[in-house]
Amino acid sequence: MLTTEKIHLTAEDGHSLSAYSARPKGDIKGGLVILQEIFGVNHHIRAVVDGFAHEGYAAIAPAVFDRIQPDYEADYEPAAVAAGREVVMALGSEGPLMDIDAAIQAVKPHGQVGVVGYCWGGSFAWLSASRLKPAAAIAYYGGRIPDLLDEKPTCPVMMHFGELDAHIPMDSVEAVRKAFPDIPICTYPARHGFNCDERAEYDADSAKLARERTLDFLQIHVC
Repeated sequence: MLTTEKIHLTAEDGHSLSAYSARPKGDIKGGLVILQEIFGVNHHIRAVVDGFAHEGYAAIAPAVFDRIQPDYEADYEPAAVAAGREVVMALGSEGPLMDIDAAIQAVKPHGQVGVVGYCWGGSFAWLSASRLKPAAAIAYYGGRIPDLLDEKPTCPVMMHFGELDAHIPMDSVEAVRKAFPDIPICTYPARHGFNCDERAEYDADSAKLARERTLDFLQIHVC
């Protein structure tokens, strides 16, 4: 059984944002901040939060798009992709990082806190690893990471990429690997967004293996 709720957070600059929270009824291993794709804290991201809560974590997904459009949720149609990209361009980085930090602080009472991000959120998991202070960060197909190699993570990091990702070519992934040879970078015979079971790009085998690796990583660095 889980306790789920929509809560409100206040960022360092006074901005108020919503967040979806889930935690187990029993013992809690630690906290997790789940960072969304460009589609908002939608049905899929809430399911991801629930899934990590079932694994024993107090998980929370901050609605970072609230800075532009409160309660933003979208499907995976081309028009939604274009709209999400416009929001991302308007957001920048400074505000989202403050929102992510507010989410980290919200689950800190439950112990060590990890950050897990997908797509847009994968890039911000990487930024969180260098600019905030989580115990660990896991980035799924973060498209901006190859352009952010000057960042210096201060916590353990794991990355997941699809070998068939049309948005993140493998030579870019190899550049990340070369720059950070000690970071585990896992690749899969899959496309961008392979973890999302509501997208055409979903790859069940790759998603399952990435999840197992993610949970093992969290068990070491967050629990």
